[in-house]
Amino acid sequence: MKRLIKITLLQFRNYASATFHFNAKVTCITGPNGSGKTNLLDAIYYLCYTKSYFSAYQQNTVQTGLDGFRVTGIFEYQNKQESISCKWKQGKKEIFLNDKEYEKINDHIGKYSSVMIAPDDISLINEGSELRRKWIDSILSQTDTTYLEKLIRYQKVIIQRNAWLKMQSFNPAANNIELEYYNNQLEIDGSYLFKERTTFLNSFIPLLNEYYKKLTFGKEVAELNYNSELQENSLISLLNKYHNQDLKFQRTMHGIHKDELEFKLNSLSLKLYGSQGQKKSFLFALKLAQYAYLRQKQGKMPLLLLDDIFEKLDQNRMIALLGIIQDNENFGQVIITDTHPERIKQVFGANAEVDFIYL
Repeated sequence: MKRLIKITLLQFRNYASATFHFNAKVTCITGPNGSGKTNLLDAIYYLCYTKSYFSAYQQNTVQTGLDGFRVTGIFEYQNKQESISCKWKQGKKEIFLNDKEYEKINDHIGKYSSVMIAPDDISLINEGSELRRKWIDSILSQTDTTYLEKLIRYQKVIIQRNAWLKMQSFNPAANNIELEYYNNQLEIDGSYLFKERTTFLNSFIPLLNEYYKKLTFGKEVAELNYNSELQENSLISLLNKYHNQDLKFQRTMHGIHKDELEFKLNSLSLKLYGSQGQKKSFLFALKLAQYAYLRQKQGKMPLLLLDDIFEKLDQNRMIALLGIIQDNENFGQVIITDTHPERIKQVFGANAEVDFIYL
C-alpha cells in the first residue's frame, strides 16, 4: 500500500501555505463549511492524477489573485518514502518524482491511485453519456498505458476529422486521402478501446454486483449494460456508411466516442426509475467496485477519499459502508471530510485507528 504521510500546499485554492500529516489508516478532515476540507481532499487527488477532481480549469485551483500553485506529497511504500510535487504556473504544469521532472506528465498516471466519492458524483447516473465514458476511460487509463495513448490519439484524430468535415463546406478537397488516413487511424485505435472496455466490464460487473448486495443486503440486482455500435459493426464500415451524414452535420456521428453505459436495477433504468436512495447505493457500489478493480490490477491499495458523504446517507447505508471500508484486508488508507468529528468517532467506534485534522 502506498500511504500518504504528508502533504504541503502552496497557493492552492484557499490555502496560502499549509502542511498536514497523516498518521492513521483513517483520517477525518473536519471543520466548518468553507474552511477548506474539500480543497484539501482535492489536493490529495491532484497528487495522484495531476488534475483537480472538482474543476476542469487549472486556474480555479490557484488561490485567488495569484498565478500558480504547488502541491507536494510524501508517500510511504515498502518502508521507503517517495516525493511527488505538482507545480502549475501561468499555464505550465510540471510534475516531479523525487525532485526529478517527468518527461511526459502521462507517465505519472497509474503510479498513485485514489478513488473519490463526492456528493456531485450522482451526476454520473443522472447526466449524459459523456460522463460515464470519461469514468470508464479514467479507470482503464490507470491500468493500461496503451489504452491511454490510444485514447489520446483517438480524441485528437476526431478533432482533426471534424475540422476536415467542416472545411468541405467552404473548400472541398480534390480527393479523400486525408479522410482515409483519419478513418484508418480511428479504426485502429477505436477497435482497441472497444475491446478493452468490453474486457474491463466483464471483470467489473461481478464486483459491482457484490458491493451493491453488501450495501443493500441483496434486495435488488444491479446491472451495467454496455451499448456500442462496434458490437455489430467495424468502425471503418460505420465511418464509410455514414460519410454523407457526417458531411451534412460537419462532425463524426459514429464511433466509440458515442458509446453508452446504462445502469439498471432489476432490469429497469436507474436514471429514469431509481429512487434517490437506490441511486446513492448504486453510486457507492460503483466506486467501491472501482476501488477493488484498481487494487486487483495494480497490486496495491488506492487511497479512498470520501467527501461529505455522511450528510447524504441514512443510518443503514452508513453502517453497511463503514463495515466494508473497515475491512483491513481489502481497504487501505481512507481520508474523510465531515463537519462533525463526534459523528466520525461514534460511527467508527472508540477503538478504531482514526486521526483528525481540524481546520
